[in-house]
Amino acid sequence: MKLRGNLFVRMFVGFWLMSITILGSWMLASNYFDAQPPGREWGDDRRPGPPHRFMLRTLYNLENLEGVALATAVNEIYQKHGIHIYLVSQDGTDLLKRKLPDDVARAARQLTTKRRMPVLNMPRNHLAAYRINRPSEGTVAAVFVFPTHRGFILNALSNSPWLRIALAILISGLICFGLSRLMTGRLKDLQLASRRLANGELDTRLQVRDKGGDETDELARDFNSMAEQLQARIQTQKRLLSDVSHELRSPLARLRIALVLAQERPESGPAYLQRIEKEAERLEELIGQLLATQAQQITLDTHIDLVSLLQQLCADANFEGQVAGKRFSFSSDTEQAIVDTSGDLLRKSFENILRNALQHTADDTEVTVSLISGGGRYRIAIEDCGPGVPEHEVETIFDEFYRVDTARARETGGYGLGLAIARRALLQHGGEVTAQNTGTGLRITVSLPAMGEQA
Repeated sequence: MKLRGNLFVRMFVGFWLMSITILGSWMLASNYFDAQPPGREWGDDRRPGPPHRFMLRTLYNLENLEGVALATAVNEIYQKHGIHIYLVSQDGTDLLKRKLPDDVARAARQLTTKRRMPVLNMPRNHLAAYRINRPSEGTVAAVFVFPTHRGFILNALSNSPWLRIALAILISGLICFGLSRLMTGRLKDLQLASRRLANGELDTRLQVRDKGGDETDELARDFNSMAEQLQARIQTQKRLLSDVSHELRSPLARLRIALVLAQERPESGPAYLQRIEKEAERLEELIGQLLATQAQQITLDTHIDLVSLLQQLCADANFEGQVAGKRFSFSSDTEQAIVDTSGDLLRKSFENILRNALQHTADDTEVTVSLISGGGRYRIAIEDCGPGVPEHEVETIFDEFYRVDTARARETGGYGLGLAIARRALLQHGGEVTAQNTGTGLRITVSLPAMGEQA
């Protein structure tokens, strides 16, 4: 495993080295301060060691008390303050017949040329030594052993630098391992999910909190959103391919039958050739509509008046629907509604929407078309008196090959592409199109920017 090729290893080593550096600096600083004489443990006196009056009184007692009184005084100081006091004679023995610790004996020997030795910081405690004169023993070294107020673990760490280093490395390693695992764990999940998605498991999702979280949660939410869109688009493409295959099968089958019959019955050739021409025209129409739904960007290089356009289309629709008593009415709050367009795209789009309304509105009913201007946009509403669509399918009526009843025969012609073509064209014009059930029919609302308002 290459170090540079594994994010977890790089983060782990980086965090670890950084933490070791910080802990090393801390240990150097702590060693420096530990080497300073103690003072705060004994009050606010600026002099190192216990308060000055306490030391003067204690040293006086140590010089003048004898026998049991001396031992009692030394014991009381230990009981009250936790301070061991050793009285070391010139021959290196304790006047109270106790065994001398090595540090105490060493401190006593260092007083041969000094009257007082400053407080020393030792691994387990602090030491201070003074030369006193007793009437019976002469010069004696009084060695004070002050408590450090540290626990067993702290004393052990203080006595062993290597133990401190090992503990620091262990603790920092565990912390850095946890941090690295935490930060790279979500990335590992994302990697595995991406592989599953690439293998065709389109329902793959990452577990993530609905709100809040850190950047990895945002990344997981973005991945889930991408996966949902990808799944929807692939399913749409599959459905489109299936629908196209279904729509092409019928005219191709009729073409094949017409060719066979034309070969078997040469005398009826002209009739079968007309049938072949008709089916070829249907195929050309279907392919043209499919290409229209997949059209890319367009150039809005011309202008059109929506009022005049809708008036003309409503007149045409009235002519077509007069036999069934279907009527179209148009109203507008403005005399002109000029918008940018390209060729006759808008004409075809509104024609498709009006034909859809004409097809589904009931006989002897009226389809209302209204245009309202405001905010630099024009809002056109087309409302029929038909059965509407199931509520859960309102958002899908603009999909390719959509039909309310997918199992029924295509009685009225068409391929279910008209609204899909209209939506694509309107979006290319910077517009919006929505559908809504009204209770008495279906309302399709189109919003288009006025001329010059195109983003």
